[in-house]
Amino acid sequence: MDYHVNYITPEIKLSCYEGKRFKTEAAFSDHLLVWLISGETKIILADRTMLLGAGSAFLIPRNHLATIINTPKDGHPHKAVAMHLSIERLRHFYQHKEVKQKRVMDKIISFHQHPFLQSCLVSLIPYFDLKDRFPDDIATIKITEAISILRTIDNDIDPILANFEEPYKIALEEFMEKNFMFNLPLEKFSSLSGRSLTTFKRDFNKIFNMTPQRWLTKKRLERAYYQLKETQKRPIEVCYETGFENLSHFSYAFKKHFGYPPTALLGHI
Repeated sequence: MDYHVNYITPEIKLSCYEGKRFKTEAAFSDHLLVWLISGETKIILADRTMLLGAGSAFLIPRNHLATIINTPKDGHPHKAVAMHLSIERLRHFYQHKEVKQKRVMDKIISFHQHPFLQSCLVSLIPYFDLKDRFPDDIATIKITEAISILRTIDNDIDPILANFEEPYKIALEEFMEKNFMFNLPLEKFSSLSGRSLTTFKRDFNKIFNMTPQRWLTKKRLERAYYQLKETQKRPIEVCYETGFENLSHFSYAFKKHFGYPPTALLGHI
């Protein structure tokens, strides 16, 4: 198995990947604080792409849509420490603190190898080798320390961490046009748009006049065609960046839709 995850608590884990690349879609129910020990992480957002190297620390806000591609680099595996900052933990932390009600757009935040944060996350590594159960009180101390450091190094973090609202009903057409490239189950798309699955499907059909699955495939293939024809990206890169599970599925769907394989466009670049 190329991918290994070692949890010292349900909220703190060390992941190690030694294959070619590992892709996942982010829309976590907790905020996720990550320290990248080695390897490279590519984060594809609706409007931009981030490339993070060894030593980087970053926060992925809960319910934030992104495609994450983890890749070993320079002979080292992709290795990272990740800490879940749950709503329960954050409610407890903020219960006696005043938070300025400042509207801040949730975004993935990179902390540029800040020494305070790195020292906190580095201190977790020895615990992953322990055979005994990691004490809950120590886990609480480490998570509280991490939250306190985030507040120290980023004055705009409180409105993100102390926002306990659930997604509300938003404009579906704009939401889907912005986020169709993320390969999520329909249940997740529906909840993030503030709808039940039944209401999501009903509203979707009214707006787009087709099923969500059919529309998503069509939009992803159109995006893939554009990227192949107008950029120098390889089919494997386009495949992962447009919401397909793997290259074989992408190639099959592309040929079925356009009548020729993705590689046929390479000569036009």
